[in-house]
Parts: sequence; structure tokens; C-alpha cells
Amino acid sequence: MMSGHRHYLPGFLLLAAACIASMAFAAGSPTGDAKLRRLDVSAGRWIYHGHFLGGARPSPWIWHEDCHWSANRVFMLCSFSNTWAGRHVDSEVVDTYDAPGNTFWHYEIYPSGDSAGNPFAAKMQIEGATRTESWTQTRESKSVEQRIVYKFVSAAKVTVMFQRSEDGTHWTTTAVGTGEKIG
Repeated sequence: MMSGHRHYLPGFLLLAAACIASMAFAAGSPTGDAKLRRLDVSAGRWIYHGHFLGGARPSPWIWHEDCHWSANRVFMLCSFSNTWAGRHVDSEVVDTYDAPGNTFWHYEIYPSGDSAGNPFAAKMQIEGATRTESWTQTRESKSVEQRIVYKFVSAAKVTVMFQRSEDGTHWTTTAVGTGEKIG
């Protein structure tokens, strides 16, 4: 009777070793990997529609966004083809996580115009389904805080608000829109 159980022992030991190894791998994964997975929701093709607020007539805008992971899965790469109130703008975005600084970053580069030699960088916070990119803009010696707030309603729908503040406490919404994953 004992010999029948010996045939199961090697399979059981192999299964136990595999389970222990996978638990050890999961426990040893750096927290940066878990943080980077928060960017997964961006992957895919998206289309955003919105409009600027204020002024005599709100101006529309539209984004076409295509996002995917870099080969090393450290950067979420997004190509944008946007129309801002009738003006076309192309850009490339790189989102990533800096583990030592415990900070998400959003970088954007442009092929031409005033921004071609001036890449844009913003800190990004991710709290649950809300992602906020924030930066300070200085014009005529006056600093104004800016932010873009994305609220993911689902894995395929998101609302977006552009906001500004002169004191960092009171925010005015300057544009609103929605995005939908199309592929």
C-alpha cells in the first residue's frame, strides 16, 4: 500500500515547490512593480471629447490617445493627436513611477512649435480611481498652480477636468471632458 502513495509524492513535492517559489517571487517583487500596475488603466486606444469653459463661446477639444507599455514595462507610452479649439497638436507622453522618490511622473514632448525644445513634466498622484497631474506655471512673474484630474468611472470610461488656482486652495475648472476606450 505504501508504494502506491510514493507515486503521488514526487508530484506533490513538485507542486509544493512551485507554490512556495511563486509565493516567494510575489513576496519579493518590488513595490515599484505594484505601483506601476496602477498605470495599466491607460493602456489601449482612447478618444476624449470636451470643451473649454468661460469666454463668450466654449471652445471644443478632442484627443486621440494610443497607450501601451514599453518593452521593459517601466514606462507607459502614449501618443496623442489632439485638436485644441481648432489647433492641431501632436505629442508623446511617458508616465512612470520613481520608487526611491515614491512619486509618479508624467512627461510630454512635442515635435514642433514653442514646446519642441521644452518638454513638459508634472508630478502625478494616483489615489484609487483618480489620477491628478499637477504643476506650477509662471507668467509675468505670477505663479499659478495647474492640474488635470482624471476620474476613471470604469476601465473604459473617464472624466477629465482642467483646473487652476492662484492660492493652491481654491480651484477654478477651465475645461471638462470625457474619454472612452475604443480599443
